[in-house]
Amino acid sequence: MVQKPAAATTQSARKSRQVEILRRAAEVFRGRGFHRASMEEIAERLGMTKGNLYYYFPGKQDLLFFCQQEALARLTEQAQAIVAGRGSASEKLERLITAHLVCVLVELGGSLAHAEFEELPALQRRRIVAQRDRYEQYFRDLIHTGVQNGEFAPGDEKLRALAILGALNWTVKWHRPQGGESATTIAHSFADLLVNGMRATPAARKRATS
Repeated sequence: MVQKPAAATTQSARKSRQVEILRRAAEVFRGRGFHRASMEEIAERLGMTKGNLYYYFPGKQDLLFFCQQEALARLTEQAQAIVAGRGSASEKLERLITAHLVCVLVELGGSLAHAEFEELPALQRRRIVAQRDRYEQYFRDLIHTGVQNGEFAPGDEKLRALAILGALNWTVKWHRPQGGESATTIAHSFADLLVNGMRATPAARKRATS
């Protein structure tokens, strides 16, 4: 059996603990709002001392930056696999929308920190914006492909991508895990609504393929 180096194991364990903290912090953010939530409240929710919490995140902005990086890393990895897989542009876009919502609402606990990147310091914000732009491009490329092959009606690809991402990211503001529909049900409903809204008419599809 190949054993992982101790440093790699420690790093993996630290990241797992950080993700766990993020998920529990999301509960505080939903109840208090990101700006009003304090590190003390997050530590109390986790049953940790403030000193222990500060070991993982020296401040709330560090927690915010980690949330942004972790979310974008997971979303981008999913997007790469979906785009490289089988299916039409509309099918891939539906899967991309579903994967996005499940990641944000389930894997990351619906953390409001995912939507608060404007609060980051300038350098960190620029890094996150660059990562967001690269992720957005997957949506734009699929929409472009769908327009070219007649699946989608012609339209501004960037505007459509931003509208989709805006709708998806806003769910963290209102979704409550304890009540209403599940994140997966919401994801499928969003995928159906957002993709179908771009579909071309039969006549337009015929012109695109003729």
